[in-house]
Amino acid sequence: MKDSVNRTPEGIKIHNPGDFAGMHKAGRLVAETLDMVTDEVKPGVSTAHIDKLIETFIYDHGATSATIGYRGYQHASCISLNHVVCHGIPSEKTLRDGDILNIDVTAILDGWYGDTSRMYVAGESNKKSERLINVTHDALMRAIAAVKPGNHFGDLGHAIQSFAEGQRCSVVRDFCGHGLGRVFHDAPNVLHYGKPGTGPMIRAGMFFTIEPMVNLGRAGTKILADGWTAVTRDRSLSAQFEHSIGVTDTGCEIFTLSPKGLFHPLKSGDAV
Repeated sequence: MKDSVNRTPEGIKIHNPGDFAGMHKAGRLVAETLDMVTDEVKPGVSTAHIDKLIETFIYDHGATSATIGYRGYQHASCISLNHVVCHGIPSEKTLRDGDILNIDVTAILDGWYGDTSRMYVAGESNKKSERLINVTHDALMRAIAAVKPGNHFGDLGHAIQSFAEGQRCSVVRDFCGHGLGRVFHDAPNVLHYGKPGTGPMIRAGMFFTIEPMVNLGRAGTKILADGWTAVTRDRSLSAQFEHSIGVTDTGCEIFTLSPKGLFHPLKSGDAV
């Protein structure tokens, strides 16, 4: 089924007002999925077990996993622990006390793609990991606050980069956010660094993710031999948060808000 949308000169889709409803449903489902696994993230639990719960939940709610079969990937989530930046593969390895992890889920519901990720802590956190999680979350929210028609994508990157680097952290440059809707990945590439006033202009009807990855150490990453797992080169801790959003006439709507207020693992009740 083709979606009836226009495109900007940069190839970015401009969706119709009615398309927001489909994205809200898909976004809510993936947010509910991540809410569901919260109590399962604890020492002694394997990431494979968490992934299986995610797969079952998605299919039980009338959706399909966007990642199973994507370029040969065989899991319903990416689970990235500690110094893994993104695309961590679920396994039988069990969580240890103090591990921090990002769980990233994308599901297709009625043809619309919901995509979100958030951080979790297994057991007790420490001040170092807490600072990284807070900085990464707040960097994302500063970028979302800058989303409105007339601003530029460089404004979003600058909001993330200036804040994170001001907190003595580094922003990963090897991965970025992306457009989505009835496809998994589309224009634009949403960079998490940049200069104000640069990049395509933001217009109402654009759908995209913002998903900054922030490291306690240097920004460099490398891909492991499995072809998926990205880790920090200096083995420093890394964190990531991701929301899918739609641009409105006055700002934006977040499609992937946590219904239970669990998006931030250190601030219960905070939906964003």
